[in-house]
Amino acid sequence: MNPPATGCLVLRLAGPVQSWGGTSMFNRRETLAEPTKSGLVGLLAAAQGRRRTDPIEDLLDLTFGVRTDQPGTLLRDYHTVSDYRGVPLPSASVSVKGTQKPTSPAKYTHVTERFYLQDAVFVVAVAAPDPVLATLAEALRNPAFPLALGRRACPPTQPLLLTPAGQPDATVWTGTLLEVLEQVPWQAGKAHRDKLQRQRPRPRRIGLPVTLDDLDGEDVRMDLPSTFDPRHRSFTARRVRQTWVHLPAPYETAEGDADSPPDHDPFALLGW
Repeated sequence: MNPPATGCLVLRLAGPVQSWGGTSMFNRRETLAEPTKSGLVGLLAAAQGRRRTDPIEDLLDLTFGVRTDQPGTLLRDYHTVSDYRGVPLPSASVSVKGTQKPTSPAKYTHVTERFYLQDAVFVVAVAAPDPVLATLAEALRNPAFPLALGRRACPPTQPLLLTPAGQPDATVWTGTLLEVLEQVPWQAGKAHRDKLQRQRPRPRRIGLPVTLDDLDGEDVRMDLPSTFDPRHRSFTARRVRQTWVHLPAPYETAEGDADSPPDHDPFALLGW
C-alpha cells in the first residue's frame, strides 16, 4: 500500500466534452471511461507552465484518486483530412531523404474518428505533502497555460478546485485519498440528480465508483508517462485499486425508500 496522505487537493473535472486517451492513436482516437494519470499529470504540468520537454518526475510521485460522479455518454466525432493545396496526402513510407512519399494511388481525403465523453463529471483527489499541494493549488487558480480535460479542445468548466465545506479560503482537505473522496459532496448535474430522485424506490445512498493509485492494487493501467516530449513519448504501468464510496442522497428520503435497489432475478422471467 502507498503510505497514507494527510492532505489532498480536490479537483472537479467537468465540461461539455472530455477525452482521456489510452493506447489508441493515428486515425481512431478513443477515450477511456475516466481520467488517466497521464492526462491528470499533464493538466497539472500545464497549470505550472511546464513545456512538453520539461522534466515531470516530481509530478509522477503524486498519488491520485478518481471518483466518477456522472459517467456521461460516448460521442463519436467524424473527421475528414485533406491538403488545402489539393495535392495527394502523404503515406506512411518515406524516401531515402527521409521525406514522406505521396499516397499511391493518390488519396486526397482521409477519414479519422475522435471519441469523447459528453456531460461527464469526475472528482479527483491529489495527495502530496502540504507545500506541494499549496504550489499546485496556486497554479490551478492562476494557470500558465490553458487547461484541458485530456485534449486541447476540451476546456474544463468552473469550479475546478473544490474547497472544504465552510472553509472557502482553504485548499487542502484532510484525510487519505479514500477518506477525502468520501467527504466531497456529489457533483453530478441537476438533470442527473433529478433522474435519480424520480426512481422508485429512491435510494437512500449513492454508490460511486472510485479508482485509487495503490502499489499493491490488483489492476494495472498503462498510463504513467515518462515524458511529454513528442519525440520520446512513452508510458509505463501503474497499479490501481478499484472500490466504491457511498454518499447520502441529496434529497429527503421517506418510508419505503431503499438503501439499495431491489434484488433482480432475470431467470424469474423464464419461470425458473
